[in-house]
Amino acid sequence: MTEPALDTEPAPDTEPAPGGEAAPGAGAAPDAETLRTRVLASLTTARERTTLLTDCVEEPDLTAQHSPLMSPLVWDLAHIGNQEELWLLRAVAGREPMRPEIDGLYDAFEHSRAERPTLPLLPPAEARAYAAEVRGRVLDVLETADFHGTRLTEAGFAFGMIAQHEQQHDETMLITHQLRTGPPALTAPDPDPAPLSTGPAEVLVPGGPFTMGVSDEPWALDNERPAHRREVAPFRIDTAPVTNGAYRAFIEDGGYEQERWWTKEGWAHIRGHGIHAPLFWRRDGGQWLRRRFGTTEAVPPEEPVLHVCWYEADAYARWAGRRLPTEAEWEKAARFDPATGGSRRYPWGDADPGPEHANLGQRHLRPAPAGSYPAGESPLGVRQLIGDVWEWTSSDFLPYPGFRAFPYKEYSEVFFGPGYKVLRGGSFAVDQVACRGTFRNWDYPIRRQIFSGFRTARSEAV
Repeated sequence: MTEPALDTEPAPDTEPAPGGEAAPGAGAAPDAETLRTRVLASLTTARERTTLLTDCVEEPDLTAQHSPLMSPLVWDLAHIGNQEELWLLRAVAGREPMRPEIDGLYDAFEHSRAERPTLPLLPPAEARAYAAEVRGRVLDVLETADFHGTRLTEAGFAFGMIAQHEQQHDETMLITHQLRTGPPALTAPDPDPAPLSTGPAEVLVPGGPFTMGVSDEPWALDNERPAHRREVAPFRIDTAPVTNGAYRAFIEDGGYEQERWWTKEGWAHIRGHGIHAPLFWRRDGGQWLRRRFGTTEAVPPEEPVLHVCWYEADAYARWAGRRLPTEAEWEKAARFDPATGGSRRYPWGDADPGPEHANLGQRHLRPAPAGSYPAGESPLGVRQLIGDVWEWTSSDFLPYPGFRAFPYKEYSEVFFGPGYKVLRGGSFAVDQVACRGTFRNWDYPIRRQIFSGFRTARSEAV
């Protein structure tokens, strides 16, 4: 995943929402006590996960850099506290800085991940104490917050933004755990056995307009906004993500050895880096093994393929005689309800995700078998659009018509362009607070350490 949001300290927008654009949650905001309860639950869930991810290893593992692609875990820990202080204590509550001298150390746009181990970072005990003190003061602010008056405070937006930010860094820290060597530090049960889809391998998504994006989701981020009409031609899309078994067939058919399946850039990348299989896979005689959070196991053929870059996903799709869906196609498959013509919050409806709907929140440390979660199926019969694996799309990361950067341009605007590809749907490492039918993730097409997979599509003849 790219550096999550909120990694700089811009001048906060404390003006009322401009006319003509609804403030987050305008017209549909719950009462203050309901919001307070939701905020508290979201912040608490995020902090419990942060604690789990940082307390399960000894100090050397916290301060080490396990990959040049990732920060030391202790940097993420203090950065979480620093961003919470910047936005909720300084910007929302107007309080004086607690530790202004550390702001630069934890500004992700000032220091690259490769550089962060060389900085005078707070040691683990001090980082924990700082984050805990910030949280205690935030809870005091929360007790009297009225959630009105500015775009930051309306419907608890700033609190929701910070809960999402922490969960995004929790996912980043889980990626670091996957990259670290040594014995397992995390445990979780496997997904429960559940009825798998026995229906068709693909479904037809009808052509025509649908509403893409959102304007009235209280905690939606700027790149999800605004809601707008999008025209999509009819197409067919896989009812489940591509599995390890299917991807292995691509490997065994010489997919990595045949230039015709790859873009020019993709071919140069895999040849230049000696890539012959998904990250963490290795061949052992006649079988494929993978490393997963410190454990080596046979690659399970029924699970969605994981840790593939955009180039690999695109090449597989070409080999299969198909293509990656566009971002608009993916969202229409996930949200469009043909019975009403409207767009849902999630494939199953507007209700928040439950464990019966999707594999989210690090409840498990692996995707569920492809075709799981019938309760999470879309009206068109597509499963696992939320959770399990981030799904690459063919689309570049671009703004929607009418986009307005908020609360600052470094969240999304600086990343717009052909350099980043969009991923949708979330993974088993994503919490529900940071996962919606409209949520957009983006990364470089070479990235493989992220929890990324894909499904394929094809155009329907008209």
